[in-house]
Amino acid sequence: MLSGNSSSRVALVRCERYDDVEVFEAVGRGLALLGGAERFFQPGEEILLKPNLLVGSAPEKLVTTHPSVFKAVARHLLAAGVQLSYGDSPAIGRPEGMVARRAGLAAAAAELRIRLADFTTGVTVSFPEGRLIKQFTIAAGVSAVDGIVSLPKFKTHGLTRMTGAIKNQFGCIPGMLKGEFHARMPSAELFSQMLVDLNRMLRPRLYVMDGIVAMEGNGPRSGDPRPMSVLLLSSDPVALDAAVCRMMNLDPMLVPTIAWGKEWGLGNYLPEHESHDTVGDPLESFIAPDFVVNRRPSSTNGQRGFLASLLNQWVIPRPVLDPLSCTRCGACTEACPVTPKAIEFCNGKERPPRYDYRECIRCFCCQELCPAKAITIEVPLLGRIIHRE
Repeated sequence: MLSGNSSSRVALVRCERYDDVEVFEAVGRGLALLGGAERFFQPGEEILLKPNLLVGSAPEKLVTTHPSVFKAVARHLLAAGVQLSYGDSPAIGRPEGMVARRAGLAAAAAELRIRLADFTTGVTVSFPEGRLIKQFTIAAGVSAVDGIVSLPKFKTHGLTRMTGAIKNQFGCIPGMLKGEFHARMPSAELFSQMLVDLNRMLRPRLYVMDGIVAMEGNGPRSGDPRPMSVLLLSSDPVALDAAVCRMMNLDPMLVPTIAWGKEWGLGNYLPEHESHDTVGDPLESFIAPDFVVNRRPSSTNGQRGFLASLLNQWVIPRPVLDPLSCTRCGACTEACPVTPKAIEFCNGKERPPRYDYRECIRCFCCQELCPAKAITIEVPLLGRIIHRE
């Protein structure tokens, strides 16, 4: 695959609503601020659009990339003469099933005659330059193209605090292999290092983030809507995610994907007092000081071992299930990547499942995928005392 542009410039464009015409014009302004589509693509190239398709959820739920953003980017790329495909490997469901249809992307792609890429078959790719991972199995549809345009969603996340440009490429790994990475990389640091290596290998040409209406709080599926009225475009995922953090009033260095991305050369961003890496509308006009996101300086998750077990039990944030909200669908137990399971039903599905925090690695896959919004992340009493909360 061809590498992305090395510039760390982030274009910020105000866009108030999901209107096809307004979004198309906003994406056009963003591309112009970065030098135009021709700076990133050559006519005739095969380019993959990689949206955030976590689950099959309607656009108004804010879980996935909005169809109007998908269509706007696609139309600009088609006008530049490239050939397009699209796809993602969702956490629940198959990419060729109902997921893209429920998210409104299948209809958008059909309207523009964009084919669905193969995100079911895996292709093993060597990456000798990897700092942590030297080989990845990625979707065949990703391996087959000349370049990628990543279309992340502006959301919070239990493990990495925010999910953005860097984390969006996790969906390039097909099916159940994603769960295996959670089990193999039980800490937020290791998991983020893996994501940075994955991005260093894939090197998307361009990132266009949907932040018109973002998600705050219990993201990435169960949070609340927060209008941010912004589209962000960049060829540098570290700089883009750092700009998002500033809008959230969150220190970028608390996000491990950003910290390791900067350390390992995936991208860069300037300190806040030297922030000249954005163009377009002023970043200050998008800052939401009260954006609901985890700003605690402590780690977001724990590890295994005796001392770690004590910390997990009494200090480290943990997923907590509300039995009154639980529908006993079993999505949490299926999502848990460890053996034995950290959350299981005890007597069939007559009662909600229970946690065994001694086994829990705090990957928060259960919280991420709960369709009933029944799982939240809470800090145990001792942890709140230590952090004076």
